[in-house]
Amino acid sequence: MPQPEEGRIAEIDASRSPVLPVAARWNPAIRAAFRVIFVYELLYSFPFPFDLVPGMERAFAWYTELFAWLTTWTAAHVLRLSQPVVLTVPLGGDSLFGWVENLVILLLAVIGAIVWTSLDRKRPHYRLLQEWLWLYVRLALGVAMLSYGAVKVIKVQFPDPFLWRLLSPYADSSPGGLLWTFMGYSTIYNVFTGLVEMAGGTLLFIPRLATLGALFSVGAMTNVLMLNLGYDLPVKLYSFNLLLMGIYLLAPEAGRMVNVFVLNRTAAPVEHASLFRRKGLRVGILAMQLGLLAVIGGTQLYQSYQRYTQEGDGAPPPRYFGVYAVDQFIVDGQIMPTTFTDASRWRRVTFERFNLMAVFPSDGPVVRYKTKFDPSGNLLELHQIVPSNWKAKFELQQRSPTLLTLQGEMDGKRIQAELRKVELKSMPLYENGFHWVQQ
Repeated sequence: MPQPEEGRIAEIDASRSPVLPVAARWNPAIRAAFRVIFVYELLYSFPFPFDLVPGMERAFAWYTELFAWLTTWTAAHVLRLSQPVVLTVPLGGDSLFGWVENLVILLLAVIGAIVWTSLDRKRPHYRLLQEWLWLYVRLALGVAMLSYGAVKVIKVQFPDPFLWRLLSPYADSSPGGLLWTFMGYSTIYNVFTGLVEMAGGTLLFIPRLATLGALFSVGAMTNVLMLNLGYDLPVKLYSFNLLLMGIYLLAPEAGRMVNVFVLNRTAAPVEHASLFRRKGLRVGILAMQLGLLAVIGGTQLYQSYQRYTQEGDGAPPPRYFGVYAVDQFIVDGQIMPTTFTDASRWRRVTFERFNLMAVFPSDGPVVRYKTKFDPSGNLLELHQIVPSNWKAKFELQQRSPTLLTLQGEMDGKRIQAELRKVELKSMPLYENGFHWVQQ
């Protein structure tokens, strides 16, 4: 007769894998919960890790299309929503589509667990399957943490505050814009949070240090989730799912952590079941994890460095970078007087990094544009932030280091403006910097 699984585990050769105690029978609630978590995590994270291979996203386009169809069908026929849902950001966006999609994944996980239970009622536990899921979640969360951290260690996610934002009233900022301003101001805090996130991600790739990595990740993602909630950023679902991954990794360690941190007791060491009996395979899967860590970590840091040096804070400022006061503004040959009630009269202009330009009218909110200069830097083309067919063209003439003439056509009108550069030292938030000693 075939031996039960407990017997097979106990008979593993000590020279080939660690000798583990016979796994206790899981109670029905634990088995049911594991089935739901297993199916949910696979549905949520797939096609990871295949999507890390360049070009493979096309091979798994069917998966995104399948869930797009399931989401729209569920919204229309199950939830009976009054408005159709539209695909925006897969697995992460807080749009109506994103919420319904996450609900579909949860429902499929519950249905899958019910079918699994009906077909596999007598299995005492899922010890080996738990180890595979532990590996999968570690790597999926680890990759996400490296991605989160790299763009902060090398400061590209939160660049220095834009000049147009420094000139705008607080009340004109969105909650997310306010968050980007306070994060972008401090390089020190960016690097600190990025190092914590990258430390968590790095440790998750090393099996013996995975618990410590999960602790780092849970702490970091709790902070990220609270920022997303507190400043209404549209990645609440994604950060919440990453936090749940970290909690799942820590759940089996709850008793040991209570002993150490609360009850002041010793905690016995834990040995994870080996995925393979052959030493070569065990070494190979460890090498795969370390290799993936090196590739993903190195790639994320390199890409962040490229963005930082090519268009971010580390790149040379654009030719006309700065804040300009509009001393004279002429529309179709008519000089527009300086006033605070004319929405068509420009009051200030800023030329920014990331190919941006902002126009402050005398009355009304700031208007931002994407810029495109010719190689000489004397011809400027403006485009709307949201892609459209609209554009405007101007010719620029640098009369002195602080004076700039801009003339061209916008919205069917001939525009001519005399711009005078404003000294940035008048903005304390931009120039004050850091001081150990403050009187």
